[in-house]
Amino acid sequence: MTQIQNKHIMIDGSAGEGGGQVLRSALSLSILTGRPFAMTEIRGKRRKPGLMRQHLTAVRAATVISSAKVVGDSIKSMELEFTPQAVRGGRYEFAVGSGGSAMLILQTILLPLCFADSPSEVVIEGGTHNPMAPPFDFIQRVYLPILERMGAQVNLRLEQMGFYPAGGGKIVATIEPIKALKSLVLDERGALLGRNARAIANHLPASIAERELVVVRDRLDLSEEDTSAAHFDPAPGMGNVLLLDLKYEALTEVFTGFGENGISAEKVVGKVCTAVERYLKSTAPVGDYLADQLLLPFALAGGGRFTCTALTKHFKTNVQTIERFLKIKIQAEREERLAWNITFKK
Repeated sequence: MTQIQNKHIMIDGSAGEGGGQVLRSALSLSILTGRPFAMTEIRGKRRKPGLMRQHLTAVRAATVISSAKVVGDSIKSMELEFTPQAVRGGRYEFAVGSGGSAMLILQTILLPLCFADSPSEVVIEGGTHNPMAPPFDFIQRVYLPILERMGAQVNLRLEQMGFYPAGGGKIVATIEPIKALKSLVLDERGALLGRNARAIANHLPASIAERELVVVRDRLDLSEEDTSAAHFDPAPGMGNVLLLDLKYEALTEVFTGFGENGISAEKVVGKVCTAVERYLKSTAPVGDYLADQLLLPFALAGGGRFTCTALTKHFKTNVQTIERFLKIKIQAEREERLAWNITFKK
């Protein structure tokens, strides 16, 4: 690593969860605060450490929107220095070049572009439905509606599905600039407004999706009107995903299961149903994955609170990264077995 100045925030990329999230959060926070960082041991706890194609695309996307100076932006690099300038709105296009998640690229630059000097349009090609990342549906129906309640103005559309590992998907986001995010209290679900499940099979027999929905209807007591199957072959490669929505007054939660070679459709759906049943045992509105993703916008708002079902390793690692950049204290207090109160205080 080159000689760096004292102003750089030093980050150990192998700390905590030790994956790509530390890098993505640091990139977002660096642009938002104008504070440069230097990271070592990037993805140090992964079987293949260092920058892979997806992570490098996130670095380059962050670099472009903020005219950053970067050292170490190459495949398999274990070290990175990132010094941002002012974030600029505009039209941007990024391509992962694989089935790596387009959604994680979007999340890296989304909040910084909310505070840009002008509107933005972002086109990203890659995986839209990847088992190692939130799918498009989760971002569109769960994450963005909460951001909008906090004042963000984002429109997201899916132009082409892209399953892992083939990729080939395409999303388009339009982002209007804002001055600040409003704090939010999200500690109740409100009434349940609806439940529905959708099974998608791409370049696979339609019977797979139908079998999945049989299990869903049996396990969760859903009617046929609450379930639907889609069988089509427009996207590259084979793919199967089950999406189960629980829509409440305060928010929607989406539970996802992906088909895998050698794993029966019934077993894939069984895992999703177990996750849904666990969520229903709690009164907390925010599920495990959403809790991690809400940390940054709530911290940027400078206050507020939410109640979540659990504190994952991703969550704890993200808290540590955020507190390195922002003067905010994120406090977690357990209310019951599946309910944690998360409070944000300056």
